Amino acid sequence: MPPAGASSALARRLAIAYALLIVYACLHPFTGWRSTGLPLFDYVFAPWPKYFRVEDLVLNVLGYIPLGFVIVPALPRSVGRVAAILAATLIGALLSLTVETTQNFLPTRVSTNLDLGCNTLGALVGAILGAFWGRTLFAPQGWLQRWRAERIVPGRTGDAGLILLGLWLLAQLMPEAMLFGSGDLRRMLELPTPLPFAPERFMVLEAMLVGTSAVAVGLLARCTMRSASLWPIVLLFVLAVAAKSLATGSFFVPGTPLGWLTPGTRTGLAFGLPLLVAALLLPRIVQHALAGMALLAATLLANLIPENPYQLADPRLLDRGNFLNFHGLTQVVASLWPFVALAYLSALGLWRGEHLHQR
Repeated sequence: MPPAGASSALARRLAIAYALLIVYACLHPFTGWRSTGLPLFDYVFAPWPKYFRVEDLVLNVLGYIPLGFVIVPALPRSVGRVAAILAATLIGALLSLTVETTQNFLPTRVSTNLDLGCNTLGALVGAILGAFWGRTLFAPQGWLQRWRAERIVPGRTGDAGLILLGLWLLAQLMPEAMLFGSGDLRRMLELPTPLPFAPERFMVLEAMLVGTSAVAVGLLARCTMRSASLWPIVLLFVLAVAAKSLATGSFFVPGTPLGWLTPGTRTGLAFGLPLLVAALLLPRIVQHALAGMALLAATLLANLIPENPYQLADPRLLDRGNFLNFHGLTQVVASLWPFVALAYLSALGLWRGEHLHQR
């Protein structure tokens, strides 16, 4: 049991992970660095920007609310509520100042004091929420920590697994990817698609990709758990479907939230989910091996399957403002996620191998 005044390790790791995501999203695509010749902090004292989008300002505020929320319980509980709010807001403001200043060197980014102010406001709102509810949520006897202690393998290994599954949910917000799909390196490495589009072959590959991905992610989630429980895996898939529906409805033309539910996807779910249920009855060490094999198979399929020419995201939306930041983030997370997951499975076997021999 941690001491009463200790901070939450899970909240601390979530705060670090979320801060890194913000940095990547705001500095993507990390190319074309150059100096403008202007004073570094000139934008801070510049007049109010003449042109701005209200949706960009809202996203700036919303993007920093989770950061402020998790920073407060990441601080020692001996820090008072008001001091924790001020500290979390200051940390959020300093992160935003660092990112906005660095954006001065990117031709695709425009640093403004309005963005800085909205980010700081978001950190403040999140910090207030975190002071009243976040500390309770992440408290040693709070329901989240109790659930984590009862259900998830202990230590950094368990926290890393939860963060990894959260990143998988984030990857589902990439509109071009198949349901549950990840690991496509072709855009990142500018590689050609090895197979031309053919409707029948595409449906078969799509079904195989969705099915193997469902098995891989479900078994990965099971490997992070102390004991068998179906409802967290069901909840994970429900959230993934909701994220994919949100992305499809927001980025596709026309916006159809269920556009992802193609015949191939339905077939993949029809055989993948029963296979997952059957695999959950196997010994844990077998589940661990099957998770790695399914991840490899799903990644291979993600790089073989041709793009669907009948399901395209609106490029005008993806290249605009904060949507560009978000799309770049989801793209890199979706591309690299299965490789990080495979490394995690290997580490889990080395560090927590004893739990694999349990039911």
